[in-house]
Amino acid sequence: MPVNLKPQHTPQSAAQTPSSHFRRAARAGALALVAGAWVAGCASIPTGAGRPASSASAGSAPAAGFTYRRPDLPEAASGLGAKPGWATQRFAVAAANPLATDAGYQVLKAGGSAVDAAIAVQMVLSLVEPQSSGIGGGAFLMHFDGRQVRAYDGRETAPAAADERLFLGADGKPLPFYEAVVGGRSVGVPGLLRMLELAHRQHGRLPWAQLVQPAITLAEEGFALSPRLHALLKADAHLRKDPPASDFFYQADGQPHPVGHRLRNPALAEVLRRVAQEGSNALYQGEVAQAIISKVRGHPGNPGRMTLEDLRNYQALERDPLCHDARAGERTWRICGFPPPSSGAIAIGQILGMLQHTPAAAMPLRDALPSADWLHFYTEAARLAFADRAQYLGDPEFVPPPAGRWDSLLAPDYLRERARLIGERSMRVAPGGQPGATRSSWAPMPDQPEFGTSHISVVDGHGNAVAMTTTIEDQFGARQLVGLEGKSGGFLLNNELTDFSFSPTDGEGRPVANRVQPGKRPRSSMSPTLVFDPATGQLAASLGSPGGAIIIHFTAKTLWGTLAWGLDAQKAIDLPNFGSTGGPTLLEEGRFPQATVDALRARGAEVREQAMTSGLQAITRSPSGWFGGADPRREGVVMGD
Repeated sequence: MPVNLKPQHTPQSAAQTPSSHFRRAARAGALALVAGAWVAGCASIPTGAGRPASSASAGSAPAAGFTYRRPDLPEAASGLGAKPGWATQRFAVAAANPLATDAGYQVLKAGGSAVDAAIAVQMVLSLVEPQSSGIGGGAFLMHFDGRQVRAYDGRETAPAAADERLFLGADGKPLPFYEAVVGGRSVGVPGLLRMLELAHRQHGRLPWAQLVQPAITLAEEGFALSPRLHALLKADAHLRKDPPASDFFYQADGQPHPVGHRLRNPALAEVLRRVAQEGSNALYQGEVAQAIISKVRGHPGNPGRMTLEDLRNYQALERDPLCHDARAGERTWRICGFPPPSSGAIAIGQILGMLQHTPAAAMPLRDALPSADWLHFYTEAARLAFADRAQYLGDPEFVPPPAGRWDSLLAPDYLRERARLIGERSMRVAPGGQPGATRSSWAPMPDQPEFGTSHISVVDGHGNAVAMTTTIEDQFGARQLVGLEGKSGGFLLNNELTDFSFSPTDGEGRPVANRVQPGKRPRSSMSPTLVFDPATGQLAASLGSPGGAIIIHFTAKTLWGTLAWGLDAQKAIDLPNFGSTGGPTLLEEGRFPQATVDALRARGAEVREQAMTSGLQAITRSPSGWFGGADPRREGVVMGD
């Protein structure tokens, strides 16, 4: 059920702001909008298993519609440079590619809702950012309509014929990661379109077909291959193994098409035309569904088990949002995130909650960077949160919550108790906890890779907001391009099943909560997040990021940066990345002084410096409206009026 945010008095106007950091954000947002150069309080926290898609109608009057106008293609684009942040008044959309952002902007300009804009953005991302998300994958969407928060689950599911030995070899040992990924074995039943259709029925204002049109136009006419997509195509070792993908993305000499090459995708254009006319059934039934199954089951070396019946039976769910209070800086905020099968909201809530009980709560930035002392307390809290994640979290249809409630993992007394384990030296490996005196019979899930995804944040002119994280998991998913006979191109399938534990049990025979089971949704780290002023119920921020398991840290960093350190959204996103998934302390390569690294090692931590390519998008409230930030590590921008 939706969670109500019940203000204690009349909400502030958009021109007011709940705290000084948003006032500072607005001043920073006076910088000129540069996107044109690119595109010439919860009263309670109920729990529940989720509800299937219904045929509920949109809750507001439909807008008149819009006609998509293709923008000029970018002449030069690299998302790896500094970004200014963007100030808007009435609405804003933040996405990982300028063409996708522009599609959402045009929808909002025409009076569309936040959900309408998110649909248009996602359809374009399926075309221009195929390495990260698309109609062959899934997503989690958080929605706010001015009073209620809703959570829509489009996570992929395991086929009915899957079992817990899916990723074990003939010797009974887990397969090497990419032997499992590449092919049909790893492909989960896609959920994105069914979920977007459900959200649109409840919150859409523009006709569904109009929202798909920008992607159709760009697929037909082509788009300029971006530097990021070119670099990833060049580096990937597996996509070339799929003949249709090799023919589409690469030249005869095996090199990817150059930056700026106009890439047309007639197969995807045709699939999207059918989606525009028939809705999600165009993917789950008929010729496109058969093409998916043929691709999955017909892989010559690594076939999967999905059937047409699996596609027909897929249901999007509406789940109960997971909302909790978190103190950051001088005040308390209400943070709403996605419940299991996502682990994001719980892990972020645990980290922020434990930090309150450490000296880190009062530590400022030092020389505009997190200090070694602060990083120590943060990464110790992260180890404790990830230990609970490995122990308890999975699909709630299969995995009951500890102590009967997922928010038992966020209970203040429990987090205070867990925080007592944080000392002056690194624990390196943290134990799982026992919320509500729970005795777990689950085995901790062994650490394994997680990748991929994209994030979209939107606020519209009608008081609605969306935070949606969307994925095909690894870079280019399962490396399987699905098209239509006689047309080049198509869409990529996910490898989401590799988010399950490859090992179904531990050495003692105890089952892993996140093991493979028929019809189950794999545990995720996606963390679409909405932040509220609990005194008024007013939306303060929408944010999220791609990045596999480290999504949790990218999102937590941005929350702490804005809420505790008073940074605007762009400056918080710009901070160097850091975290721990239970093992080493991870620091973004080249972003921290050697003295910081040495100080962490002196506390006993194993420190690993590496690339940590987040793709954060955030929109925060400001005195004049909104202020948005996009990650300098990728190609995204923010647009709005």
